Amino acid sequence: MDIQNYMQTLGRQARTASRLLAAASSEAKNTALLAMAAEIRARAATLLAANAQDLEAARRAGLEPSMIDRLTLTGKGVEAIAIGLEQVAALPDPVGEITDVKRRPSGIQVGKMRVPLGVIGIIYEARPNVTADAAALCLKSGNAAILRGGSEALHCNQAIAECVRNGLAAAGLPEHAVQVVDTTDRAAVGALITMPGFVDVIVPRGGKGL
Repeated sequence: MDIQNYMQTLGRQARTASRLLAAASSEAKNTALLAMAAEIRARAATLLAANAQDLEAARRAGLEPSMIDRLTLTGKGVEAIAIGLEQVAALPDPVGEITDVKRRPSGIQVGKMRVPLGVIGIIYEARPNVTADAAALCLKSGNAAILRGGSEALHCNQAIAECVRNGLAAAGLPEHAVQVVDTTDRAAVGALITMPGFVDVIVPRGGKGL
Protein backbone atom coordinates (compact mmCIF):
# COMPACT_ATOMS: atom_id res chain seq x y z
CA MET A 1 0.00 0.00 0.00
CA ASP A 2 1.22 3.48 -0.88
CA ILE A 3 0.59 5.12 2.50
CA GLN A 4 1.03 8.68 1.27
CA ASN A 5 -1.51 8.28 -1.52
CA TYR A 6 -3.89 6.39 0.76
CA MET A 7 -3.84 9.12 3.40
CA GLN A 8 -4.17 11.86 0.79
CA THR A 9 -7.28 10.09 -0.50
CA LEU A 10 -8.76 9.97 3.00
CA GLY A 11 -7.95 13.65 3.39
CA ARG A 12 -9.63 14.67 0.14
CA GLN A 13 -12.71 12.64 0.96
CA ALA A 14 -12.88 14.11 4.46
CA ARG A 15 -12.54 17.67 3.15
CA THR A 16 -15.41 17.16 0.71
CA ALA A 17 -17.56 15.57 3.41
CA SER A 18 -16.77 18.36 5.88
CA ARG A 19 -18.36 20.98 3.65
CA LEU A 20 -21.61 19.01 3.52
CA LEU A 21 -21.50 18.15 7.21
CA ALA A 22 -21.03 21.78 8.25
CA ALA A 23 -24.44 22.55 6.75
CA ALA A 24 -26.18 19.44 8.12
CA SER A 25 -29.23 19.97 10.29
CA SER A 26 -29.37 19.00 13.95
CA GLU A 27 -32.08 16.50 13.04
CA ALA A 28 -29.87 14.77 10.47
CA LYS A 29 -26.91 14.56 12.85
CA ASN A 30 -29.05 13.20 15.67
CA THR A 31 -30.70 10.71 13.34
CA ALA A 32 -27.25 9.45 12.35
CA LEU A 33 -26.13 9.12 15.97
CA LEU A 34 -29.24 7.18 16.97
CA ALA A 35 -28.87 4.95 13.92
CA MET A 36 -25.25 4.29 14.90
CA ALA A 37 -26.39 3.26 18.38
CA ALA A 38 -28.93 0.87 16.86
CA GLU A 39 -26.24 -0.58 14.58
CA ILE A 40 -23.88 -1.11 17.52
CA ARG A 41 -26.56 -3.07 19.37
CA ALA A 42 -27.59 -5.06 16.29
CA ARG A 43 -23.98 -5.98 15.51
CA ALA A 44 -22.89 -6.71 19.07
CA ALA A 45 -21.88 -10.27 18.21
CA THR A 46 -19.79 -9.04 15.28
CA LEU A 47 -18.05 -6.46 17.46
CA LEU A 48 -17.26 -9.03 20.14
CA ALA A 49 -15.92 -11.48 17.53
CA ALA A 50 -13.69 -8.76 16.07
CA ASN A 51 -12.48 -7.88 19.55
CA ALA A 52 -11.69 -11.55 20.19
CA GLN A 53 -9.42 -11.48 17.11
CA ASP A 54 -7.62 -8.44 18.49
CA LEU A 55 -7.24 -10.04 21.91
CA GLU A 56 -5.83 -13.25 20.46
CA ALA A 57 -3.26 -11.29 18.47
CA ALA A 58 -2.42 -9.19 21.54
CA ARG A 59 -1.75 -12.28 23.65
CA ARG A 60 0.41 -13.82 20.93
CA ALA A 61 2.38 -10.58 20.77
CA GLY A 62 2.96 -10.70 24.53
CA LEU A 63 1.19 -7.45 25.38
CA GLU A 64 1.04 -6.51 29.04
CA PRO A 65 -2.10 -7.47 30.99
CA SER A 66 -2.96 -3.79 31.51
CA MET A 67 -2.99 -3.21 27.74
CA ILE A 68 -5.09 -6.32 27.16
CA ASP A 69 -7.53 -5.10 29.80
CA ARG A 70 -7.93 -1.75 28.00
CA LEU A 71 -8.37 -3.59 24.72
CA THR A 72 -11.08 -5.93 25.99
CA LEU A 73 -14.68 -5.28 24.95
CA THR A 74 -17.58 -7.03 26.70
CA GLY A 75 -21.30 -7.14 26.09
CA LYS A 76 -21.68 -4.49 28.77
CA GLY A 77 -19.06 -2.41 26.99
CA VAL A 78 -20.94 -2.66 23.69
CA GLU A 79 -24.10 -1.39 25.40
CA ALA A 80 -22.10 1.46 26.96
CA ILE A 81 -20.93 2.50 23.48
CA ALA A 82 -24.53 2.58 22.23
CA ILE A 83 -25.68 4.58 25.26
CA GLY A 84 -22.81 7.03 24.73
CA LEU A 85 -23.96 7.68 21.17
CA GLU A 86 -27.50 8.31 22.38
CA GLN A 87 -26.24 10.70 25.04
CA VAL A 88 -24.37 12.75 22.45
CA ALA A 89 -27.51 12.84 20.30
CA ALA A 90 -29.40 14.30 23.28
CA LEU A 91 -26.93 17.16 23.71
CA PRO A 92 -27.72 20.62 22.31
CA ASP A 93 -26.25 21.28 18.87
CA PRO A 94 -23.25 23.59 19.42
CA VAL A 95 -23.11 24.77 15.80
CA GLY A 96 -24.41 28.30 15.41
CA GLU A 97 -24.54 29.05 19.13
CA ILE A 98 -23.75 32.71 19.84
CA THR A 99 -22.10 33.76 23.11
CA ASP A 100 -20.43 36.80 24.68
CA VAL A 101 -22.61 39.30 22.86
CA LYS A 102 -21.54 42.88 23.58
CA ARG A 103 -22.79 46.20 22.33
CA ARG A 104 -20.08 48.45 20.92
CA PRO A 105 -20.09 52.26 21.34
CA SER A 106 -21.24 52.50 17.74
CA GLY A 107 -24.36 50.57 18.65
CA ILE A 108 -23.57 47.35 16.81
CA GLN A 109 -23.59 44.05 18.66
CA VAL A 110 -20.56 41.76 18.50
CA GLY A 111 -20.49 38.16 19.68
CA LYS A 112 -18.84 34.79 19.17
CA MET A 113 -20.48 32.14 17.01
CA ARG A 114 -19.51 28.48 17.22
CA VAL A 115 -18.76 26.99 13.82
CA PRO A 116 -17.26 23.65 12.72
CA LEU A 117 -13.48 23.46 12.44
CA GLY A 118 -13.53 21.32 9.29
CA VAL A 119 -11.58 18.05 9.41
CA ILE A 120 -10.24 16.67 12.69
CA GLY A 121 -7.58 13.97 12.81
CA ILE A 122 -7.59 11.94 16.03
CA ILE A 123 -4.80 9.55 17.04
CA TYR A 124 -5.49 7.30 20.01
CA GLU A 125 -4.53 4.08 21.73
CA ALA A 126 -6.20 0.67 21.81
CA ARG A 127 -9.53 1.47 23.44
CA PRO A 128 -12.35 0.36 21.10
CA ASN A 129 -14.93 2.72 22.61
CA VAL A 130 -12.89 5.77 21.60
CA THR A 131 -13.67 5.14 17.93
CA ALA A 132 -17.39 5.58 18.55
CA ASP A 133 -16.91 8.42 21.05
CA ALA A 134 -14.67 10.41 18.71
CA ALA A 135 -16.98 9.84 15.74
CA ALA A 136 -19.99 11.01 17.75
CA LEU A 137 -18.41 14.20 19.08
CA CYS A 138 -17.01 15.20 15.69
CA LEU A 139 -20.32 14.53 13.97
CA LYS A 140 -22.34 16.46 16.56
CA SER A 141 -20.06 19.49 16.15
CA GLY A 142 -20.31 19.35 12.35
CA ASN A 143 -16.74 18.17 11.75
CA ALA A 144 -15.47 15.39 9.53
CA ALA A 145 -13.04 13.00 11.22
CA ILE A 146 -10.11 10.80 10.29
CA LEU A 147 -9.52 8.33 13.12
CA ARG A 148 -6.32 6.41 13.66
CA GLY A 149 -6.73 4.01 16.57
CA GLY A 150 -4.15 1.73 18.11
CA SER A 151 -3.10 -1.11 15.80
CA GLU A 152 -3.95 -3.61 18.54
CA ALA A 153 -7.67 -2.79 18.12
CA LEU A 154 -7.73 -2.79 14.32
CA HIS A 155 -10.44 -5.43 13.80
CA CYS A 156 -12.78 -3.99 16.42
CA ASN A 157 -12.25 -0.45 15.15
CA GLN A 158 -13.12 -1.58 11.63
CA ALA A 159 -16.31 -3.23 12.90
CA ILE A 160 -17.33 -0.08 14.78
CA ALA A 161 -16.51 2.02 11.71
CA GLU A 162 -18.97 -0.07 9.70
CA CYS A 163 -21.69 0.79 12.22
CA VAL A 164 -20.77 4.46 11.95
CA ARG A 165 -20.94 4.39 8.14
CA ASN A 166 -24.34 2.72 8.22
CA GLY A 167 -25.60 5.33 10.66
CA LEU A 168 -24.40 8.16 8.42
CA ALA A 169 -26.09 6.54 5.42
CA ALA A 170 -29.36 6.16 7.32
CA ALA A 171 -29.42 9.92 7.86
CA GLY A 172 -28.37 10.79 4.32
CA LEU A 173 -25.02 12.18 5.46
CA PRO A 174 -21.76 11.65 3.53
CA GLU A 175 -20.15 8.28 4.26
CA HIS A 176 -16.71 9.87 4.39
CA ALA A 177 -17.70 12.18 7.24
CA VAL A 178 -16.00 9.67 9.55
CA GLN A 179 -13.14 7.50 8.28
CA VAL A 180 -11.01 5.01 10.19
CA VAL A 181 -7.45 4.46 8.97
CA ASP A 182 -7.33 0.81 7.88
CA THR A 183 -3.59 0.22 8.15
CA THR A 184 -1.34 -0.50 11.10
CA ASP A 185 1.63 1.12 9.35
CA ARG A 186 2.88 3.93 11.61
CA ALA A 187 3.77 5.92 8.52
CA ALA A 188 0.05 6.70 8.34
CA VAL A 189 0.38 8.76 11.53
CA GLY A 190 3.22 10.77 10.02
CA ALA A 191 1.15 11.40 6.92
CA LEU A 192 -1.94 12.37 8.90
CA ILE A 193 -0.16 15.06 10.89
CA THR A 194 1.44 16.57 7.79
CA MET A 195 -1.65 17.22 5.65
CA PRO A 196 -2.57 20.83 6.49
CA GLY A 197 -4.41 21.15 3.21
CA PHE A 198 -6.88 18.49 4.31
CA VAL A 199 -6.71 18.25 8.12
CA ASP A 200 -7.39 21.34 10.24
CA VAL A 201 -6.77 19.99 13.75
CA ILE A 202 -4.87 17.00 15.14
CA VAL A 203 -5.94 15.57 18.50
CA PRO A 204 -3.59 13.00 20.11
CA ARG A 205 -5.28 11.02 22.89
CA GLY A 206 -3.21 8.75 25.09
CA GLY A 207 0.32 8.31 26.38
CA LYS A 208 3.61 9.70 25.13
CA GLY A 209 4.08 6.58 23.01
CA LEU A 210 1.68 8.04 20.46
